[in-house]
Amino acid sequence: MAFATERAFDTATALVGNGQTSSGRGRVLTLALLLLAVSGLGGCGWLSSSPGSSSMGSGGAFDGFAVGSTGTVVGRKVEQLRGDLQRLSANVDSQQTNFDSLLAQTVRSSEAYHGVIAAIQARLQLGTTPGNPLLVQQWNTAQRELDSVTGNVTALGQLANGVSSSSTSAAFLLESTQSALGLAGGIDQDRVALNMIEDDTARLVVRIDRLLTALSDQISRQTVYVSGERGNLTTLALAIKNGELYGDSIATRTFTPSRVSPTPTYYDQRPAYAPAPSAATILDERRPLVVIRFDNPNVAYQQALYTAVSKVLEQRPETGFDLIAVTPSAGTAAQVAMNQTKSKQNAQGVLRTLTDMGLPSDRVSVSATTSAEASVPEVRLYIR
Repeated sequence: MAFATERAFDTATALVGNGQTSSGRGRVLTLALLLLAVSGLGGCGWLSSSPGSSSMGSGGAFDGFAVGSTGTVVGRKVEQLRGDLQRLSANVDSQQTNFDSLLAQTVRSSEAYHGVIAAIQARLQLGTTPGNPLLVQQWNTAQRELDSVTGNVTALGQLANGVSSSSTSAAFLLESTQSALGLAGGIDQDRVALNMIEDDTARLVVRIDRLLTALSDQISRQTVYVSGERGNLTTLALAIKNGELYGDSIATRTFTPSRVSPTPTYYDQRPAYAPAPSAATILDERRPLVVIRFDNPNVAYQQALYTAVSKVLEQRPETGFDLIAVTPSAGTAAQVAMNQTKSKQNAQGVLRTLTDMGLPSDRVSVSATTSAEASVPEVRLYIR
């Protein structure tokens, strides 16, 4: 076919050059021969223009061309690899769309969450009644929005598993394409097609790697965010209960990765055989950080306790605390026993308050003693 095309084109050119187109017949003959040459060139190509079709979608090497089968062994391998690449590319497109959708949902939930939190804090700042039901309702709404963010983090983890599977498939496809280049029984057109598939697969591998990196960053960032906000919600619940505005969770301030010591020093640095100091010894040798005197049933100590502990942890993040229930030693044995029970209950309540504020319970030791200096049941907090 190629020889016939060349002969037709040469004949037409010769006729024009020899001036044989002066007559109407010559012009018709020349036009016919030129049309024959053009049709011959259009019919012999293995890459045919196909404006309405594309084997790879936007950005692929096959845009505007449809790869026809050459009928060889390698040609059939080309068709198989091309189909695998199309399916994998469509799967990655779907995963990218899913990732973008999850990010958009996370942004919406985070904005709604912080909007509700800001409304609660504004009301607490202005002053409100303890346990305000409107604030409780808003707190529940904030918790639902944070749960939505948590669900998105879980979905991102599942998506990351799917993208990892796509990465494995892309690596296998790239290896298979490179191996096919060494197969016997193909022609030059097969090699060109394999090179195009190899290039597109390599670009897809880069795209998958970028998606995996973005997923890893988002999962890590959102996990830390949700963990910190859980502590802040707990502290905010305590603030709503008491009708007072506290700050962020103590745990959020203290236990950030950059501030955690690899060798905690908040425990006493003394030999294992040395006994821990008794509560009476602590009272005699240390100055209390906070003294809470329970001289009435409703002692508002939470704000002062939060402020004192927060300031200490800002300066010494590794600090531990000793919480001591102090009972007056004056009075009858029955009165002392009753006061001891009250002091221990009060100490447990203070410990729960510290835990709600975000301080882990293993950072606080609790003990009890009696003192002649105390006139009412007290709870004292010491820096360890």
